[in-house]
Amino acid sequence: MARRMAGKVALISGAARGQGRHHAVRLAEEGADIIAFDIAGPVRAQGAPAASPADLAETVRLVEMHDRRILATQADVRDSDAVTDLVNRGVTEFGGLDIVVANAGIQGNPGPVAELHPADWRAVVETNLSGVFHTVQPAIPHLVARGGGSIVIISSSIALRAVPNLAPYGTAKAGLAGLMRTLALELAEHSIRVNSVNPTTVGTPMLLNPINFGLFRPDLDDPTEEDVRPVYRSLNALPVPYLDPDDISNAVLFLASDEGRYITGVALPVDAGYAIK
Repeated sequence: MARRMAGKVALISGAARGQGRHHAVRLAEEGADIIAFDIAGPVRAQGAPAASPADLAETVRLVEMHDRRILATQADVRDSDAVTDLVNRGVTEFGGLDIVVANAGIQGNPGPVAELHPADWRAVVETNLSGVFHTVQPAIPHLVARGGGSIVIISSSIALRAVPNLAPYGTAKAGLAGLMRTLALELAEHSIRVNSVNPTTVGTPMLLNPINFGLFRPDLDDPTEEDVRPVYRSLNALPVPYLDPDDISNAVLFLASDEGRYITGVALPVDAGYAIK
């Protein structure tokens, strides 16, 4: 059976671990070569333990296990020059670009707006919203030169239903909806499709960490995953506490493949019914 991404090249941000790593490996399984980057280090208001260069190296190993090429670099999505340089190097090395998965993001430190430090606001919005712009913009000429392609923005179900105590995150993710739809209109004439995937809770280090455990169980001094699992379960309509990262990667693959060739401008919830609950 022919692989759906055979001959394709995909750019993926935030690829060191979590969803980004799974997107890279899933597309590589289907035949894509990968241009990957991640800051792989601490960021202000990260809201979770930082990824490391070793995590990015593990993504490289997993992609290469599928006999695909990968160019992986430490770069910050807030640094547009660094991202542009990586995109251009990747296109030179692999001969083109077909898919962009704008995945990099941070959660931020939970708390009400009245107590939010302005620097924390900037860190989250610049990473989660401006970082997507920095990832997509330098890729556009290469997608046009290829005669078409697919951009998939990883948003959140929080873009579809507001929650308290995560204002920078929710604001940035809601902003991605406007960016996605604008890009879909601007790039349609070039046969470039632009969509977002909007997940609920996903079982990655961004969710499963002590900061989040404390946010969801403030009544406990040192809550564990087991303590928080019923709360996570209560968020979703379907009876699951969180999704597997591959559930999101399969949606990315669908939107990036010819199976989704006429889908553009869509915010696709993969959220176990979170947004409608």
